[in-house]
Parts: sequence; structure tokens; C-alpha cells
Amino acid sequence: MQQIFLKRGLDLPIDGKAELQVSSVRRPDIYRIVPDHFAGITPKLMVKVGDEVKAGSPVFHDKTFEEMLFTSPVSGRVVDIVRGDRRKVMSINIESDGKQEYEVLDTTAKDAAGVRALLMRSGLWCLIKQRPYDCIALPNKTPRAIFVSTFDTAPLAPDYEFVLRGQHVQLQAAVTALSKIAPVYVGIRYGAQATDFRALKDCTLYEVAGPHPAGNAGVQINHVLPMAKGDTMWTVNVQDMVLIGRLVMTGKADMQKLVALTGPLAYGKEYYKVLPGMPLSAIFAQNIHKELPCRLVAGNVLSGHQVSEDEAVSLYDNQYTVLDEGTMTHEFMGWLLPRFSEFHADKTDPASLMDNECARSWFGKRLYRWDARIKGGRRAIIVSGEYDKVFPMDIYPEYLLKAMIAGNLDKMEQLGANEVAPEDFALCEYVCTSKLPVQSIVRQALDTMRKEIE
Repeated sequence: MQQIFLKRGLDLPIDGKAELQVSSVRRPDIYRIVPDHFAGITPKLMVKVGDEVKAGSPVFHDKTFEEMLFTSPVSGRVVDIVRGDRRKVMSINIESDGKQEYEVLDTTAKDAAGVRALLMRSGLWCLIKQRPYDCIALPNKTPRAIFVSTFDTAPLAPDYEFVLRGQHVQLQAAVTALSKIAPVYVGIRYGAQATDFRALKDCTLYEVAGPHPAGNAGVQINHVLPMAKGDTMWTVNVQDMVLIGRLVMTGKADMQKLVALTGPLAYGKEYYKVLPGMPLSAIFAQNIHKELPCRLVAGNVLSGHQVSEDEAVSLYDNQYTVLDEGTMTHEFMGWLLPRFSEFHADKTDPASLMDNECARSWFGKRLYRWDARIKGGRRAIIVSGEYDKVFPMDIYPEYLLKAMIAGNLDKMEQLGANEVAPEDFALCEYVCTSKLPVQSIVRQALDTMRKEIE
């Protein structure tokens, strides 16, 4: 088994890990399907108000690829179609009938074409992301390989060994099905004793060791099978593989999954069973502090995005983080003090003495109560090599970022833009002295590349 050891990166010691226990939330009457959750597609409705649907029934499709369907997570009746400016579809609201009846699809075709057709008909094709562009996989492309990382090194990330316990059969079914399309590569944390992952067949296993972002699929692709010009790679989250496995085995698009509630200001820090379309208030209602203003984040603190309790659970969500906004925090002399109570990535700061090996041996590993303050403003790019310390890919991040800001497509391709996703630059944004919105710059550049090249 190939072993990869990464030295560059950074693990953020944040307080608020989810406990290894599962809770259920009250199932709502109304589920909202939000097309904006699926970036890069233009929806065209296939239902109208009053239509009866089953779980797995098509609700809309992409205008560019009409065979790419997006389906209902529940059975019930369409009660409203909310539109915004220029009649843009904001959400399709479905009233659940409480029965959860599934539309059963034909799973007899086991070849590559049959697997593709099944995934697109079921609405689970959107779980497959592709490089380049970090977008939903384009149906007219054939990948060189498919990568699945079985662990996540992001702050407070879900423990997938716990989440997928007892679901090895479904995971194996998904690996076998996708191997009909392209070779499947599965990354395992170095030294982990997860026998379910090590027992997988019809794939190539490899081990990865190192700090975050060692668990990112893009980092693993860069070290296992670097992309050449014209290559296409697919990536799938390991929990989404289980959804695909259920589909292959039963013909049902069962989208139920576990999400981890984490963060310093979360009360019920554990795992919750959810369905896409549920209101986030079902999770947050009794689990966040009311005394302090909170920042609710879908995802981790590095690459997640801010949400509100009024929004709906996305099919892509695996974690929610609750942080202090920091608006009620007032520091004497501000940044001039050493701040021994806060984590510092720069080891030249005096406060970093509390995080060295000697201090950890005496006092144990410190966990910090993060907040959402930026603690600085944007300024000119400072080329100091700080990105290189936390970016473990064979790419020059500062030069690539400059090419993206300049909009130089040729230079972006030469410097490796086809291999990256915004999440790969999350630590660069965290340590950035210039306080640049690095991930936003990368996202806009990749969208521009897709628009101009495809």
C-alpha cells in the first residue's frame, strides 16, 4: 500500500468536538429544495404546485444536461414554488406525507453506462465533483480516476469511522459500481485501525499522514496521481458513497445522513440524523447560546459558509459549526498584547510558547475558543512564503493566486489551477498577512475558467 507523509500544513486546536453519539431531530412538515445549493447548474422545473411526488421523484433538471435530474428527498405534495428576481427559482417546497414512499429505480444495468444513467436519474449524480473547476461532474467527461478520502483533517470534522459504522456493505457497493466507470482510489489515515476501509475491494488503497489538509481529496490526487493537461478527476465524499451504495443495492434514493454539530458555542455537540430540505432550526433551535451573538457555519471554520436558522439543510452538509461572532469581545490594547489565550500559527509569537512540545507534555493539548473576528483589514499582497508553509501541493500558491487575480487563463493552467479547489487554499487564507479572501478569489477564477474553456 502506498504511503504518503506530508509535513506542510496546520492543525487548528479548536474546542467543540462532537461526541460519538447519534440523536434524531423532529421531522418537519415542509421540506425545501434549494437549486442554489447545486452550484453551476441552471434549473428547469419538472413539477408544479399540487403535484404528488415520491422520494426520488424528479423535481428539476439542469438546462445544459437535461439527463441530470435533481429529486425530492421525501414523499408528499408540492405546495409552493418560491421565485425571486427575474423569476429565478429560489426553492421548491414539499409537504411531507409522513409515509416516505420511494420511487424504485431499475438497477439491473451494471456497466459504466448503466451506472451513469442510474446516478443521473436518481438525483445523486450531483454528489460527484470533478477537477478541473471543482464543480458537479460533467456527464460528457470520462475521468482518469475517482478519488475518495475516508477521513477529514479539517477543524472539528466528523469522524467517518463512527459515521459509517455498520455500513461497509453499502460503501463496497458504491466502490464496485464506480469502478465500472474509472479506477477508484481510496485514501486511509495512516495508522488507522478502520478494518472496514482496509477491507475494501475493487479499488487502490493508500495511506496518508500529516496535518490538515492531508484529508483533502485534491491534496491526495496531487501526490498519488498528479493531473496532466486534459485530465479529468472525480472526487466523492465518503459518506456520499454510502448514499450511492444504498441506491445501487435497493434502487432507492435514500438521502438520510448524519451531520455533526460542533463548535465552542454549541450545546448538543453530537451527530444528528437529517434529510436534505429540513430547516436548520430543527438542529440549532435548542443547541446554541442565546446570550452571545453566534455565527452559524455550514461546514468547518476554514472552508464553510455562513447560514441562518431559516435556511434548509443541503445535500452536501456533513458538519455545522457554532462560533462566537466576537462583537461583544473587547481587548485592552488589542493586537499589541501577546494574547496567551489564543492560538498563533506564527511560532515567533511569544504566545506560541504555550503550544510547544514541552508545554503540551506538562499541561496537555490546549483547545481554544475561536470566534469569527478577522482581526485586520485587506492590504497589498505580501510575498513572505507563508502560504508555502501550509500548502502541501506541488504548486506555487502565491504565483497561482496572482494569476487568478489578473485573470490570466494560460498562466493559471500552467501553474496548476486545474488541480485545485477553494478548500485547498483555506489554510492560506487563515495565515494570510494581507487578509485576502483567498478562497473567494479561487472560486471566481475556477468559474471563469469553466465559462471560457468549456
